[in-house]
Amino acid sequence: MDLDAYVRAKSPTWQRLDELSRKRRLTGAESDEILDAYQRTATHLSVIRSSAPDRAVIAYLSTLLARARGHALGSTVTTWDQLVRYVTTTLPAALYSTRRWWLTVLVVSIAFAVGIGWWLLDHPTMEHTFGSREQIEHLVNDDFENYYSENAASSFAFEVWTNNFRLALLCIAFGVFGFPVIWMLYQNILNLAVTGSIMINHGRADLFFGLITPHGLLELTCLFVAAGVGLRIFWSWVAPGDRKRSDSLAEAGRTAIAIGIGLVVLLLICGAIEAFVTPSGLPTWARIGIGVTVWVGFLLYALVLGRRAHDRGATGDLDEIDRGYSLPVA
Repeated sequence: MDLDAYVRAKSPTWQRLDELSRKRRLTGAESDEILDAYQRTATHLSVIRSSAPDRAVIAYLSTLLARARGHALGSTVTTWDQLVRYVTTTLPAALYSTRRWWLTVLVVSIAFAVGIGWWLLDHPTMEHTFGSREQIEHLVNDDFENYYSENAASSFAFEVWTNNFRLALLCIAFGVFGFPVIWMLYQNILNLAVTGSIMINHGRADLFFGLITPHGLLELTCLFVAAGVGLRIFWSWVAPGDRKRSDSLAEAGRTAIAIGIGLVVLLLICGAIEAFVTPSGLPTWARIGIGVTVWVGFLLYALVLGRRAHDRGATGDLDEIDRGYSLPVA
């Protein structure tokens, strides 16, 4: 399709819709006219999306339709509408559409951590390569447990949250390069395996799992999601299929941003659990139960609600939030 010719032919309709959408009050005839122009413009947008995608034209028409929608359909698109759509459709669909990436990262990472930890337990003298005898004794007897309670809960929660979402967003931001994601993931999983093996080797397995499980299940899963999404961004331009690399990368990037916003909130929940639940006086089974409940809730949100959103046609692309209000309405 010749996009320039198409734009010249349809622009009078767009200009008229723009004029009508800026009026505070419309006559009866103008109300009929704006509804007709809205439907025509929505069809034009659909044609351009499928036949000759041009970002500038698509952005202009999407904005125009969003502004005109209140006049044309008798309702307005609010920030609240978009927020609800994001939480109930866009984010779970994004998590579901990328599930193979982050679930694979989860399985491989846990297998790696268990393998390294098992090897270290079979070679207990290796722990001294990670610290002196005194440092290890402090870790086992004091440092690991005191880490969760030595600071005020509110400041500790904020510190944990900022550190975790910084790491998650770095995984997404550097995903286009691939290797940095693997390196950050490796460092964190190795640290977990080493610490766990030292605690278990010194008979403190109950303390280790009792403190790490309440917040760690969701926290580590968020890291695996970020790493999986980052690697998906990398793969989107390495193997774009029958699409242009730029289009494939742009779509993966928009989906990654949708997930990144959600991870900020999820990691805030992790920080609150780590600061207020992990060091609390609750029985170990209760603290672990809270962590497991929150983690299972996330999996249901991502895989069950996400599948339902995906079956309705959502992919997790941020463009869908506006697109849902821009396409023709029956």
